Amino acid sequence: AKQPLSRRWRRANRSLTLTGPMDPSAPIPIHGLTWTELKAEARERLERGHGRARDLYRQVTEEARFEPESVGLADRWAAGWRQRFSLELPEVVRTISEEGETGTTAKVVLRLHDGWEVECVLIPMGRGRSTLCVSSQVGCKMGCTFCETAKMGLIRHLRADEIVAQVLTAKHVLGWPVRNVVFMGMGEALDNADALFQAIRVLNDPAGMAMGQERMTICTVGRVDGIERLAREGLKRINLSVSLNAPNDAARDRLMPVNRKYPLAELQRALTDYRPRRNFTLGVNVFLMPGLNDSREDAAAIAAFCEPIARVLVNVIPYNPGSDPLTRAPSGEEIDRFIGWLRDEGLPVRKRITKGRSVMAACGQLGNPEARDALREKKRLRTLS
Repeated sequence: AKQPLSRRWRRANRSLTLTGPMDPSAPIPIHGLTWTELKAEARERLERGHGRARDLYRQVTEEARFEPESVGLADRWAAGWRQRFSLELPEVVRTISEEGETGTTAKVVLRLHDGWEVECVLIPMGRGRSTLCVSSQVGCKMGCTFCETAKMGLIRHLRADEIVAQVLTAKHVLGWPVRNVVFMGMGEALDNADALFQAIRVLNDPAGMAMGQERMTICTVGRVDGIERLAREGLKRINLSVSLNAPNDAARDRLMPVNRKYPLAELQRALTDYRPRRNFTLGVNVFLMPGLNDSREDAAAIAAFCEPIARVLVNVIPYNPGSDPLTRAPSGEEIDRFIGWLRDEGLPVRKRITKGRSVMAACGQLGNPEARDALREKKRLRTLS
């Protein structure tokens, strides 16, 4: 009998879902494994042919193809690889793009094996560099009132291979020039920490995609337990940013329900303690919403929140109205005024240029609100049957 996969791999690649777990008899997705894990699993599960594991790992992670017949294996041993291992990429449903001053912002809708869809976005950063914003969940349970994904609720977590597959599809199916990855698409990345950390290990593996940790960023709404766990993971070069958006508990409770569990004082403590390396700079994101968080007093309170944290960079992001907007988008004058107030408080600030708003690809605009209704209908039909 074959031995089970490592506990860490199983945690990372299970589907903690409302729709059922991953089939344990299904082939193992190679792109959910590090090279060391694949080597061990191939030796354990294959009678012959495991010596070609390195070649096939490179095929999968560097070219997004899985062709065991092409690496000199006899048909019988190649069939063994196909029976026990797999590469499954999501279906590209559609792409849509918007031209801007720094380049083309492009969004792709990807259909997963069970029919649910996620979105990821290629963001031009200027000077020929691009960042891929990937999803970690189908939907999200955090309930942020300004976010389109929140209207879906949480449908399911993505497995590690499904997170990595977004990068492989962007690079090798769509031909997008992906340099950096930010876990800031659909879902709260630290709510799916097992799969997130495994995906980072796969992306970072020098035997495969070899993407430096410093080229990856985790964005969180402020899950304190997730930040504390990240500190224990040993990912010292990974970047972290937090969506602050409101500088007092009353306002943040209304905008971001996670604040009721992890209020600002607790979040501030966790971020102050989080020091993975000496030169680490925390990203503090402020989604600027006219009439909700754009006063002079708000700027001063943001500065007070940041004061005990060793190094921060505040990113001011203009609010992007979705299907049910809370307010309007801020004007350029309002953005510049707020940035000026933050700088008066001594904070380093960066203004985020709005990219992809016209195609619902900007921050806070990813998601499919109809998906939640579809899940409820599936549940209803299952009950009736």
